[in-house]
Amino acid sequence: MPIDVITPQWPAPANVAAAITLRTGGCSREPFERSNLALHVEDNPEDVLVNRESLVQSLELPAQPLWLEQCHGTDLAYAPEATGTPRADGSYSDQTGVVCSVLTADCLPVLLCDRAGSQVAAVHAGWRGLCGGILRKTVTTFKQAPEQLLAYLGPAIGPQVFEVGGEVLQAFLDNAQNRHHQQAIEAAFTLQRSKADKYLADLYALARAELAASGVTRVYGGEYCTYSDPQRFYSYRREPVTGRNASLIWLR
Repeated sequence: MPIDVITPQWPAPANVAAAITLRTGGCSREPFERSNLALHVEDNPEDVLVNRESLVQSLELPAQPLWLEQCHGTDLAYAPEATGTPRADGSYSDQTGVVCSVLTADCLPVLLCDRAGSQVAAVHAGWRGLCGGILRKTVTTFKQAPEQLLAYLGPAIGPQVFEVGGEVLQAFLDNAQNRHHQQAIEAAFTLQRSKADKYLADLYALARAELAASGVTRVYGGEYCTYSDPQRFYSYRREPVTGRNASLIWLR
């Protein structure tokens, strides 16, 4: 079955293509139904490969996406020269016909491009990657200045349900780049007064703060909650055994 997708709504150049898969379509069976695209979650590998091929056909992709072995780190792969399944949490490309991709199920997928349409990147940004600086590292791969970049925040766990401990807030504060960044980080955490040292964290706000501190102010998306939308998105916090949605970007 064709893989269903949503198309990011952002003012990317005409030669920049992007898509985010939904869990509808595809052939994976319970509890991965139906469009799981990850091989590492104990789904039937044959079903996953069928879904991946359906994705290529549904979107008329120029090639199979570069799939990554994601590890909540900050390493990036230069997609045109990558082979196999690189151990990285993001990839970038300045060549046509190369598809960058990341897999998520609550973590934040971030797609980036420049206004000239000369480079794209896809980043897996859970809280550890965000805190570790993966977005600022991605920005430095672009030849264009940060103010020439656009970013799209794909579906992630929403700020109403993403509960974390105080150590997460402290980790972000320890990595603040300046006072304004520190204030934005503090504003992204809401103390749970009924629970000791527990906060609700806003991944979207943390990503915007990180991008702003890196000079990127044209930021779009950030309106979904994977945890609260089981019909369209996988959520690891909702169901620890589950599939993964893919976020893709490429130059055409």
